[in-house]
Amino acid sequence: MTKQLISSGTIWEKKFGYSRAVKIGNHVFVAGTTAVNEDGEVIGGDDPYKQAVFIYKKIEKALHEAGASLSDVVRIRTFVTDISRWEEVEKVQGEVFAEIRPAATLVEVKALVKPELLVEIEADAIIE
Repeated sequence: MTKQLISSGTIWEKKFGYSRAVKIGNHVFVAGTTAVNEDGEVIGGDDPYKQAVFIYKKIEKALHEAGASLSDVVRIRTFVTDISRWEEVEKVQGEVFAEIRPAATLVEVKALVKPELLVEIEADAIIE
């Protein structure tokens, strides 16, 4: 079975030894994804909804590079730094996955790698 490493081109992937996504066979595993662009800027400011929108676009791009799409996602894990704002993040999830309905987890964490990051999302997909 071949393994394909998918990079988003950020400096952190090589520096810290990870890939944006890994495809093995017909499985694609997308790493924890935050609202940071290629220049290291946080997108969405203090708005978890806007951060989640940007995150799902990054996830979708990684999936496409692996030959998958959002419709192939079977599991997502969402980490938020303020559980009182969970509905803002889950609104995006509902917009993206209304018909797909993958297994999903939402948990609050103490912090992410930058204080301005409010959301991190992982996704697993199986290509049929």
